[in-house]
Amino acid sequence: MSNGDGLRVLHLVTAREIFFDQQIETLERKGIECTVCVVPGAEQIDGDMGTRRGVKEYLQYLPRVRSELRNGDYDLIHANYGLTAPYAITQLRLPVVLTLWGSDVVGFDGLVTKACAWRCDAVTVRSEEMRELLGKDDAYIVPSGIDLEKFRPIDRQEARRRVGWDTDGTHVLFPYSPEYERKNYPLADRVVNGAERELGTEITLQTISGVPHEEVPYYVNAADVMLLTSDHEGSPNTVKEAMACNVPVVSTDVGDVRERLEDVSPSGIGTTESELVDRLVTVLRAGERSNGRDAAREVSWDRIGDRLIDIYESVL
Repeated sequence: MSNGDGLRVLHLVTAREIFFDQQIETLERKGIECTVCVVPGAEQIDGDMGTRRGVKEYLQYLPRVRSELRNGDYDLIHANYGLTAPYAITQLRLPVVLTLWGSDVVGFDGLVTKACAWRCDAVTVRSEEMRELLGKDDAYIVPSGIDLEKFRPIDRQEARRRVGWDTDGTHVLFPYSPEYERKNYPLADRVVNGAERELGTEITLQTISGVPHEEVPYYVNAADVMLLTSDHEGSPNTVKEAMACNVPVVSTDVGDVRERLEDVSPSGIGTTESELVDRLVTVLRAGERSNGRDAAREVSWDRIGDRLIDIYESVL
């Protein structure tokens, strides 16, 4: 399908994450008219999908959504992240598509999500793991997409000069801030230390935060391997971005990472700290770039956009 035939969609979202904005750009390019309504206070949030805001902000959101619905002639509502679902299902006129991001199927956010998901006309999740946690067998599995033009293989030495890393060293990229608790930086640090002991060579564990998104491909390409040690994920874009750059990935078994890396080599999944060390050592000894870009084409934004439009049409 090449366009959305002028469908008008109201998108509810807790915070304008980069991958969300890329989703909107893709849908608009395919002919969907998108209006975005964000929970108040989103500019104060740094990576927590809006969960730091309190009751006041979420109470303020209700009249904002109601105003959009009164003033706009929409065909459907697309609620993004589970905490926006209550605002979508409390109107009875328009069909609702709910997209879940990962952390909204566990904890308090998960309770809200599960209480609302059954009222939605369609639900999308990032992975089979999320579908099982949600307990909704008819949920569509739709990963977030990646920009294959932006994330592409770049010469490693050129990338290292661009980001200011030692061009001769061994660099492992932990693609988040060390302060992002759910990403489990302490585990990444222990894994790298274990690999250093096994290989008898110094390894620099690099982190990134506050970097303009257009510079991120250079940090990815500058790394020998990307290391993901998260406790929980949906469909982490960092893994798919590394794949698109042919950079090997070593990761915990979270979200859809095992599925994404199934045919990617060298790369690996570890379910324990010692397994992660072994996988990292194996990848570093190989000293090769991966074949991940071929597998990453399946989750290009162009293909993901078509899948979302198909779901829109199915509920109208």
